[in-house]
Amino acid sequence: MATARSISLTGGHLAFIAGGLIAAILSLSFMFSYLTVRHAAEIRMPALRELLRTVSLEEAGKTHDLVRESLANMASRLGQMQGQLLQLDSLGERIAGLAGVKSNDGKAAQTAKAGADGRGGPLTRPDNLTQDGLQRALDEMSYQVDVRSDSLAILESRLFEERIRKNLLPTALPVPTAVPTSNFGWRPDPFTNQAAMHEGIDFIAEPGTPILAAAAGIVQVAERHPQYGNMIDIDHGNNLVTRYAHAQQIFVKPGEFIKRGQRIATVGSTGRSTGPHLHFEVRVGGAAQNPMRFLAREGSQLAQRQ
Repeated sequence: MATARSISLTGGHLAFIAGGLIAAILSLSFMFSYLTVRHAAEIRMPALRELLRTVSLEEAGKTHDLVRESLANMASRLGQMQGQLLQLDSLGERIAGLAGVKSNDGKAAQTAKAGADGRGGPLTRPDNLTQDGLQRALDEMSYQVDVRSDSLAILESRLFEERIRKNLLPTALPVPTAVPTSNFGWRPDPFTNQAAMHEGIDFIAEPGTPILAAAAGIVQVAERHPQYGNMIDIDHGNNLVTRYAHAQQIFVKPGEFIKRGQRIATVGSTGRSTGPHLHFEVRVGGAAQNPMRFLAREGSQLAQRQ
C-alpha cells in the first residue's frame, strides 16, 4: 500500500477474537454431533452405529438393573407391611376380646390366623414383578390399611363408650376399708326387731372415715333427712341414683359434678342409726336395687370382709 498503517490490538480485541474462536469450535462440534447421531444410519458409518448401539445397550442395562433393584426393594417392603397388617389384625382382635366387643364379620381374625392355617398361591419372585403388578399390590395394601383404620376407629369408639358407661355405673366401693354388716333385703329392724325391708347395704366404719362416690354423676340431694340423717343422692343418668346416708359431714352441694372415687362425705351416725356406718343404696327409677348387683367386681373383697 502507498502508506504504512499500524494496528493496535487491545485486550478487548483479543477477548473478542478468542470468544469467536470458541464459539466457532462449539458450533462445529454441535453440528458434527447432531449429524453423526441423527443421521448415523443414513451416513452408513458401521463403526459409529456399533458404538452408539453399544452405548445404548449399556445405558438400557443399567436402567433395567436399577428398576429391577427398586422393584425388589419395594416388594420386600410390601411384604413387611403385609406382615405388620397381620400383627395389627391380631392386636385388634385381642383388644376387642378384652373389651368384650364382638367382631362384625370375623375377616380380621381369619386374616390374622393365616400364618397358622392353610396358605398357597403361585410363586412370584421379585425378579418377575412388574411396575403395574406392584402398583396393584400397593393399591390393595392402601385399601386394606383404610379398612383396618376404620375398624380400629369403630373399636376405639366402642371402648370409649364402654369406659363412659362403666364410669357412670356405681361399681366402686363407697368405703373401701369398711366392713358390710347388713345386706339388702328383709331383716329384723334394729329398733323394733320386726321384719322390715332394708333397701341398701350398711358399711360399718370409724367416724370420720371418707365416703367416696361409687360413680361419676351430679349431686341431686345434699341435706339432712329425719331418718337418713345427713344424706347425699347422686344422679348418674338413665334414672340411676346412688344414696349415701347417716354421714357425719357433707362436702358437696346440689348441682355439683362428682368424679368417680371423689370424697363426698365422712362416716357418721346421724338420723335413725344405732352406730357409725354408711347406708348405701342404688335406685333405678326410684325403686331400690340390690347394690351387690353393681358391686359385683368387688364381691370377692366384700365376701372376705363379711
